[in-house]
Amino acid sequence: MIDDRPVLDDHLHLDPDNHRGIDAVKDFVRVGGTHLLVVNKPSWHLGVEAETGEDFRAVFERTIEVVDEASSELAGRAWPVLGVHPGLISRLVDDRGFTPAEARDLMQAGIDVAAEFVGSGDALALKSGRPHYKVDDAVWDASNAVMRRAFEHGADLECAVQLHAEASEDMTEVADWAVEAGMPAHKVVKHYASGRLAGPTPSVICDKDELERAAERGEPFLMETDYIDDPDRPGAVLGPKTVPRRVKWLLENGSDEAVRNAHVETPKRVYGIDTEATLEMGE
Repeated sequence: MIDDRPVLDDHLHLDPDNHRGIDAVKDFVRVGGTHLLVVNKPSWHLGVEAETGEDFRAVFERTIEVVDEASSELAGRAWPVLGVHPGLISRLVDDRGFTPAEARDLMQAGIDVAAEFVGSGDALALKSGRPHYKVDDAVWDASNAVMRRAFEHGADLECAVQLHAEASEDMTEVADWAVEAGMPAHKVVKHYASGRLAGPTPSVICDKDELERAAERGEPFLMETDYIDDPDRPGAVLGPKTVPRRVKWLLENGSDEAVRNAHVETPKRVYGIDTEATLEMGE
């Protein structure tokens, strides 16, 4: 640990079968990491080419298993974040011959199954979003409809929704959609965010410049690596040691308040988790 502080990576992936898995968690712990939010890998990366919403269940269950293993390595704990990767729509439409409407329906059904795990307490939050690359209007509209379904569940379950979406410093329209569904805007989390973002809560990728912007801004933010645990891309996007190392760097530069913001206050505000109390339990 770093000065007995909780250190949370808000968004990373663990491959339980084909790459580093728990070894990546051990690396995180070795440099001071204590808490993880583990997002399920894209379904097709785990060998699931879904035909129905129920087909996603195996992906979610396998993710929960690796999260349980991860928790046993941590001074704090790990939580699962479950959902359907928005890039699936291109795989369905371009490679598998689905219409955008059919792809929308399948992905919404997957989100419905993920919501069951949040409702039962087996997962902490949902993941959704829309492509971060250019798509045609029909695919864009279908993707937005999937994201809105996630917001409906977020409202019903009073949980957060992490978004994979295009690079932007203004996503107030998307946050407004969540509010229309009954969700507080701050429970929408933009994963792989820059240090400045209007609308959702930014989960800032651990680039030093972006972290400086977030610290200077003084608004709620989280820190992440988006480590993808892919044997073909080792270390991508950032390695599992990065968040603890960036925490040390922020502390060395006098940003104690920013560290508390990202690892204690914002996790409590967004997810309702107490990283300090769970750290004590883990000791």
